[in-house]
Amino acid sequence: MIETTQVERWLREDIGHHDVTNQVPGKTTGRLVAKEPGVAAGLEAATAVFEYLGVDVLETLEPGTTLESGEEVLRVEGPAREVLRGERVAVNLVGHASGVATRTRAAVDAASTVADDVRIAATRKTTPGLRGVEKRAVVAGGGDTHRLDLSHMVMVKDNHITELGLEEAISHFQERTSFATKVEVEVETVADAPKAAAAGADIVLLDNMTPAETRDAVSALAEYESVLSEASGGITLEDVPEYATTGVDVISMGSLTHSAPSLDLSFRTGD
Repeated sequence: MIETTQVERWLREDIGHHDVTNQVPGKTTGRLVAKEPGVAAGLEAATAVFEYLGVDVLETLEPGTTLESGEEVLRVEGPAREVLRGERVAVNLVGHASGVATRTRAAVDAASTVADDVRIAATRKTTPGLRGVEKRAVVAGGGDTHRLDLSHMVMVKDNHITELGLEEAISHFQERTSFATKVEVEVETVADAPKAAAAGADIVLLDNMTPAETRDAVSALAEYESVLSEASGGITLEDVPEYATTGVDVISMGSLTHSAPSLDLSFRTGD
């Protein structure tokens, strides 16, 4: 759900204090059209923007729909001034989210060519204020959201291990979490993967390892049947198939959100 206060912030940023540009009388219709192929996302956010402005959303595609160039994504009707005021915010949101969904779908498809059971996941490397939009876009592309925020799971990272040591860091956080909270532990060497599992990790994150190292670490974790393995750290779309062959359970990619190019869209009124 998109909060009203968030919509207000988006509009305030774009409209400013004295909008002369959009002082257009009468009513009109508007169409959001894809100018290139991709995967639709961000439509809940665009709908919230137009509805806040009193513009009727007549038609909208489902998130995750595969788009062809020239395909209509969303159609609205209402006061011309308000349609025009919502235009740029809606285009920016849908374009960015659809870019995330499109990149995610490409990663999911790349993994599925060699492995059916590996998950493609996002990270917390999101744009401030847009995490909800971006995480929903990942889902629209067929990916996994991973943690939505710090409260969803404990992740023991390199700085925690530096301060406390591997086993002590895991014990420290286990004492402070609910039975329902999973503990993920980041390791940088193959040897540390089974150590983390033996110390009580639910998930072992194999950080910045090569595919060969990842394969060795997954093998080292084989006796810990309930422990999931996750590969992360600079993995590109081109790398996905090779990592998917290692037996790892999850491949997480910050680039799904922080490096996805916006999908090219056009907003046309009066049609």
